[in-house]
Amino acid sequence: MIKNESAYLKAVEKLKQDQEFIISEKKRFEEMGLNSEQIELAIQPLFSFHEQLKAEVEYYEKMKRGSFNPIYKFTDIGKTLIAYRIYLGMTQAELANRLGVSESQVSRDERHEYYGATTEKIETVMESMGMKATINIEIDGKLGT
Repeated sequence: MIKNESAYLKAVEKLKQDQEFIISEKKRFEEMGLNSEQIELAIQPLFSFHEQLKAEVEYYEKMKRGSFNPIYKFTDIGKTLIAYRIYLGMTQAELANRLGVSESQVSRDERHEYYGATTEKIETVMESMGMKATINIEIDGKLGT
């Protein structure tokens, strides 16, 4: 998951380089006399990594626009906290300052997507970014009352 603008810019550049590399590899394999099926098999791993990075770039761009995925599991809340920080244009250092912790602590928390964080910590991070949560509990596809 891309978590800051610097990593995003590097990923965009890497996408361009990968695309050029895939094209050059196709040409190289053609010159070696491989047929189209063999070429596709040979470049499939390169293409898979390229598509994965492309999906991460698209997700980061979506976060920056404020388009967030719904949270279906509590373990997914960390990704949403990171996404919301990115949407706000807030750096990890700014979040750390608001929380009164070190930037390295925020970096560590985000690297692990807040896995294992207490509910109190999650709530504090949310409050520091002006977030509120509403939880709907469904039982057999129906909202509980």
